[in-house]
Amino acid sequence: QVQLVESGGGLVQPGGSLRLSCAASGTIFSIYDMGWYRQAPGKQRDLVARIIFSDGSTNYANSVKGRFTISRDNAKDTLYLQMNSLKPEDTAVYYCDARTPWHNYWGQGTQVTVSS
Repeated sequence: QVQLVESGGGLVQPGGSLRLSCAASGTIFSIYDMGWYRQAPGKQRDLVARIIFSDGSTNYANSVKGRFTISRDNAKDTLYLQMNSLKPEDTAVYYCDARTPWHNYWGQGTQVTVSS
């Protein structure tokens, strides 16, 4: 079992920044990649960014390239999403996920609202 707890969401003005955190616990040795997804009201959950543990490679949704950065701190078992130049269309609930060979785990989500 893997447990994921997100934090760092909140209300921010357009152009501002936030850093989301996702703390992992449990059988974390089995995780081979992690990612951030987001879901706006009435819309599907979409991939924002992902990091592959084996080689550290990353990929991003086109809408966030150049503004968001995914990273991980192995010592803290924590995944981060640095979000800069935020736009109103970035407003959503953000979820982290962790993939193992047997299961895909999700956190409970953290709300990000970009509004003036």
